Amino acid sequence: MPQFDAPSQFDLSGRVALITGGSRGLGKAMAFGLAQAGADVIIASRDFESCQVTAEEIEQATGRRAFPIAAHVGKWDALDSLVDASYEHFGKVDILINNAGMSPLYDSVDTISEALFDKVLGVNLKGPFRLAALIGTRMAQGHGGSIINISSAASTKPRPDVLPYAAAKAGLNAITVGLAKTFGPSVRTNAIMAGTFLTDVSNAWDMEAFGKRAETFAAKRGGDPNEIVGAALYLASDASSYTTGSIITVDGGM
Repeated sequence: MPQFDAPSQFDLSGRVALITGGSRGLGKAMAFGLAQAGADVIIASRDFESCQVTAEEIEQATGRRAFPIAAHVGKWDALDSLVDASYEHFGKVDILINNAGMSPLYDSVDTISEALFDKVLGVNLKGPFRLAALIGTRMAQGHGGSIINISSAASTKPRPDVLPYAAAKAGLNAITVGLAKTFGPSVRTNAIMAGTFLTDVSNAWDMEAFGKRAETFAAKRGGDPNEIVGAALYLASDASSYTTGSIITVDGGM
């Protein structure tokens, strides 16, 4: 009888993961989770000092190697150097998590500037596409790998205050499916459609108002960042060997 060997299926020993937006929030939680499963990690964000701090914490806590690097995923031309530096440091990338994102506030839709709209699409859609294209190509030419795009429930349930962000994440869902076919079978491409998580960004929220909205969720609350790690570990590991082109919802039943 075939058996599923859980320890070996989820083991990431010998693999290298690049996480954008990896110095805080969901990215930091996933970076720690993958390192705890055995992966060496590349922590990328615009704030190099924050990347350094997170990398040191991961190395001390897990014993895995962590490489901090400054990168702005909204800058198309900057991504070539991020990829080159990652491969120069570790020799490969087995797992890419496109996590970096942004959703600036605006007063009303008519006040959204072209610059803001372009910036939101650049960070949430254009950058992840370019990075997946560069690394996915190398993965396909080598030993394969896993690309994980961090999408949002806003992509299918857009609210008036996040429309550019919702549009970008809807596009990310589309390229996830397309890249799965582009780079298959050796490279799997999936997305996690995340709901509302209580990261450092939520410190600025009106929590009373959020509490009322959360009452409409099946879970009746926002998520802890560590609650996305299981889905990321599944998609990064051999446990998901037949999962590609999928959009996995982790949103507390919104």
